[in-house]
Amino acid sequence: MPTHPFTAPSAACTALTEVGRSTSRHAFAWLAIANAVGLLMALLLAWPGLNDLLAPLTYGRWTSVHLNGQLYGWCTVPLVGVVLRVFLDARHPHAARHGNIGLAAWSLALAAGSLSWLAGHSSGKLFMEWTGWMRPALPAAMLVLWTILAAHAWWRRPLRASAALTGRTLLAGSALAAILVVPVVFFWAAGSTVYPAVNPDSGGATGAALLGSTLGILTLYGALPVLLGRPRRAAGGWARAYGPRLYVAALVASWLLYAGLRHGAVSHHRLAPQAALGTLLVWIPLTWLHFEAYVWPMAVRRWLISAFICWTLLVVDGWLTFLPGFSEALKFTHGLVAHAHLAMAGFITAVNHVVLRCLSLSTGPDEAPIRAAGGAVRSMATPGFALWHAGLVLHFIALIGLFTVERSDASALFLGSAEVEGWLWLRAASGGVLLAASVIWLRNAFRP
Repeated sequence: MPTHPFTAPSAACTALTEVGRSTSRHAFAWLAIANAVGLLMALLLAWPGLNDLLAPLTYGRWTSVHLNGQLYGWCTVPLVGVVLRVFLDARHPHAARHGNIGLAAWSLALAAGSLSWLAGHSSGKLFMEWTGWMRPALPAAMLVLWTILAAHAWWRRPLRASAALTGRTLLAGSALAAILVVPVVFFWAAGSTVYPAVNPDSGGATGAALLGSTLGILTLYGALPVLLGRPRRAAGGWARAYGPRLYVAALVASWLLYAGLRHGAVSHHRLAPQAALGTLLVWIPLTWLHFEAYVWPMAVRRWLISAFICWTLLVVDGWLTFLPGFSEALKFTHGLVAHAHLAMAGFITAVNHVVLRCLSLSTGPDEAPIRAAGGAVRSMATPGFALWHAGLVLHFIALIGLFTVERSDASALFLGSAEVEGWLWLRAASGGVLLAASVIWLRNAFRP
């Protein structure tokens, strides 16, 4: 039998664990940075005179750093870590270094983008503000990452020249081809002439766009148990036997439904997009059954519970927000901002903790399935977890309070009142709590 030219398998676990821990450090660093900027923005709203002291670095410039730091930093870096885990040949003597190069390229591109936004360079397109000399920065980081993935996929190919192509090799090649398209599409989408279809009656996203983006997330998150190497439950049961199958079948059916929808400028008053978006409600129990078929670390159970609670609230709120009457009332208000924070600070943050914990595991699974949640309830009082959810609740209350003021008298937000100032200072206080939690996690990420 031919031997692998790289290190022994015993070194593989160490390399993957090191890349996982580096992923946590990059991810939590961006969370802390973006939260610190978010706290500053909250203070700028509660104390407008602070804008004069910081000029020209006023509220608008910090907004780009905050939003993009959360999306391309905290929300995306854990997924970069997942891709590295899947493709890296951990037997290579420099596997950990290669993973760190990919992570560093991503963070450097985002850091450079942040400096350009603070300097006033922005296309004005939400989350696609890469413009001018910074437009190719993130696509370049994607290409660096892709080169690393492709090299390791090549090293993991069958060693014998006569070996037939395996299913794993074909899947890796297909995935690499798909990933290579992303930087090209991203660079194109960042152009000033490219805009998505717009709902003509609300000015917001169409039902097809919302369904498509959500199905993309469901496809990715549904694959997480396999991508993270989570083993299937040994014990029998309905969830183990049918959960993943039902998930895949529903995913295929949903994508077919999406393909049959009109993808142009379609009003939210039409029944078809309303009904199509309503199908997202069935994904909560389906995903729970799917995840229950796998074994998860004890430390992530509380985050899985948090993710499903936030997701339930998010889907119900999101569907109601899309309906006629609700959409018009929430558009461009703090109510819609509350929905966004429930998604980013609630659901995605919980999922990211699950991902980062699994990436950083240095030992085999010694855990119980999700259903055994007794330990999770007892462990919910850990400082970071408790602080984060306390801050999230306070932030949500402050945003809903501001929304009620907007609905009764929108001018009060601009003219100022004791009530508005109270809600704004509560929002700033909640931002401080969220920042404290992220700093705790960042400090823990650098501990041995």
